[in-house]
Amino acid sequence: MTMPTPTRLADVDFWQQIDPEGTNTAAPGQGFVHGYPATLADGRQLLLPIRERDNGRFALASLIINQASFDVVDALADDLAEKLREQRPDIIVGLPTLGLTLAEATARKLGHSRYLPLGTSRKFWYDDELSVAMTSITSPGSQKRLYIDPRLVSLLKDRRVCVIDDVISTGSSIMAALSLLARLDVIPDCMGFAMCQSTLWQDALASASPGLENRVFSAFDTPRLKPCAAGGWLPE
Repeated sequence: MTMPTPTRLADVDFWQQIDPEGTNTAAPGQGFVHGYPATLADGRQLLLPIRERDNGRFALASLIINQASFDVVDALADDLAEKLREQRPDIIVGLPTLGLTLAEATARKLGHSRYLPLGTSRKFWYDDELSVAMTSITSPGSQKRLYIDPRLVSLLKDRRVCVIDDVISTGSSIMAALSLLARLDVIPDCMGFAMCQSTLWQDALASASPGLENRVFSAFDTPRLKPCAAGGWLPE
């Protein structure tokens, strides 16, 4: 049986197409070299670049959704919306910055007429009491604040709320969102992501809002990767 040749992409070509099932496989004896194939519910694949961390001790598959093609964003939003439909969210809350792309697209797929974007830019009419500190694994050392527009708070009252971000990894961004919503006495009913990146987020979410870790939905999951002797990467 002939094995498919692993796809080799230029940096600019990642996140631009969804491949048929089985297109991308680990190179025999080498592991994943050119990228990690994330698998959607229907078996199709999205090849993701591999980013080394901690001086090459491990690596993670990466997704920058606002650099993805419209077809890829649509495919991920379709997949996520289908999984969220049974949760019957009344309002989608999007996290900045990259989560806003997915939140808007998913809200549209669910038939919503709008969504509620959180932000990191303070407008002059904002209330500092409606903000919390925010960090992200993809922006180490960067300290921001997460805000909600006071004019939009009424959209959350007595509603089934779904928080959407592009990726959940350590859970730090989501913890900020939960903290901000808690100031409004709002507990999300569910959460949605394009990618659940490893499983580090599970304990943090379970501690912050017990049970919510079981109502997390994603278009696909990716593991933490370990280096193999031949130079590629394999799931830990």
